[in-house]
Amino acid sequence: MTIKSSQTLVQEALKEIKTISTDEAYELVKENKCNLIDIRDIRELEKEGRVENSNHIPRGMLEFWLDPGSIYFKEGKLDLNKEMVLFCAGGLRSALSAKSLKDMGFEKVSHIEGGFSSLKQSYFKIIKQ
Repeated sequence: MTIKSSQTLVQEALKEIKTISTDEAYELVKENKCNLIDIRDIRELEKEGRVENSNHIPRGMLEFWLDPGSIYFKEGKLDLNKEMVLFCAGGLRSALSAKSLKDMGFEKVSHIEGGFSSLKQSYFKIIKQ
């Protein structure tokens, strides 16, 4: 039995998904063309702060909250016709998550290179809890 490493899964995902910069993400948010989704754990948000105008969907619930057929679907929380722009702490979980959303059938999906670490150094406003 051969088990793929998490690093291999991330590398494979990166070949299939769109990676955008913090500047590109900022423009999409400013133009109201995307759902900015923070998939970090709630403890990360409490410790590090959150990005203004972002939606928090924990990584473990992402597919369920965005599946209209799921009992966990969050009706009206996001505009499913807009681009889903994901980020985590550094960009690994968001790469896997973006691939998962593409596999679900979402066509407009991207993730932010460098994640929250990069967002802290950008135009985005960080709100401490």
